[in-house]
Amino acid sequence: MGLNVYLSGEIHTDWREQIIDGAQGLDITFTGPVTDHDASDDCGVAILGAESDKFWHDHKGAKLNAIRTRKGIADADVVVVRFGEKYKQWNAAFDAGYAAGLGKSIIVLHGPDHQHALKEVDAAALAVAEEPRQVVEILRYVLTGKLPD
Repeated sequence: MGLNVYLSGEIHTDWREQIIDGAQGLDITFTGPVTDHDASDDCGVAILGAESDKFWHDHKGAKLNAIRTRKGIADADVVVVRFGEKYKQWNAAFDAGYAAGLGKSIIVLHGPDHQHALKEVDAAALAVAEEPRQVVEILRYVLTGKLPD
């Protein structure tokens, strides 16, 4: 049994790499958004043409990124949604809601300081982790039935 795991949310730290590295040897395919911040922001105008209004600039990029996000979440068995410390990840909240609407298994990843603000998101999740290591342990358990050492 293999898993397709979509890694959603915060792009400013190495949490994705920590999970991917920790899951070496497990039958998991990881996907996620474009994590090059400039490419993600500017994809719409780079492909569809410039916009003088920042709203429409961002709107074009958000729509193109949504194509990738919707496909990745639809194909996923598990969606990991990371809320970071520095920025508000409204897109991550949307991704969690979208995944929940599709009946996907969701793991939310955030620090204890976000517990109250994310209580509704956490309620939709099957697990709430504070560290990438815990996500790896969850995935390992799901695939192998083995507890951490």
